[in-house]
Amino acid sequence: MNAAEMLRQRLAELAAAFALLTRLPVHRLSLPRVTVPAEAVWAYPVVGAAVGAIGGAVYWITHSLSCPPALAALCALVAMILATGALHEDGLADFADGLAGDTKERSLSIMRDHQIGTFGVIALMLSLAMRTTAITLIAEPRAVMAALIAADAASRLSAVLIMAALPPARRDGLSASVGSPTAGLAAIALGVTFVIAWLLLPFGVALLLIASAGVSAIVLGRVALQRLGGQTGDVLGASSQICECLALILLVVA
Repeated sequence: MNAAEMLRQRLAELAAAFALLTRLPVHRLSLPRVTVPAEAVWAYPVVGAAVGAIGGAVYWITHSLSCPPALAALCALVAMILATGALHEDGLADFADGLAGDTKERSLSIMRDHQIGTFGVIALMLSLAMRTTAITLIAEPRAVMAALIAADAASRLSAVLIMAALPPARRDGLSASVGSPTAGLAAIALGVTFVIAWLLLPFGVALLLIASAGVSAIVLGRVALQRLGGQTGDVLGASSQICECLALILLVVA
């Protein structure tokens, strides 16, 4: 495979990652299909960074129109949710509801149910409140842009780490269809995330964001393994949301 073919393959994997994790019209690009979806996981942090950039841009624009930081923060979150189709929020809500199940089968059944329960509503409210508050406290548009790009890249890394560490809990579903990435691909995703964070933030803060992805993956992965026997797309979405909240909180403190 020559350099041009390798570049085209990497672009195809990047487009596949965007097609899976967002509602952006990447299908219009004339790129070959990725035959092994798991090969695209290295690009998940890039997708997160792009979604964060969309939110940061909306915050910057609304802030420049004299919107108070809290309202600008809400507008930024709306833009990010629209870009992803609320994919990760849906995962967080389903996973939170699934924790009420007393068996693996019951938990998986609850998570597959499209209705949202009490735990799901509370989880979503806390996630939105934490992210809105963190963005409001950061306030300065340039800093918000950097924070959202870095935090969203780290949040997708947490999902990749869980995918590489745990088997799918069921044979069908979004996560099972993607497959399990190798440790090498997860390491590449980690490196991509760190580069993105380091370009925007001090070295120590970039390391903190990598740590937040690791903590989220370990905690959610352990719960998922004990309760479900593995990971699902809802587990990955929940990990992404929790990591994003944790990363933004760390950035406020830092």
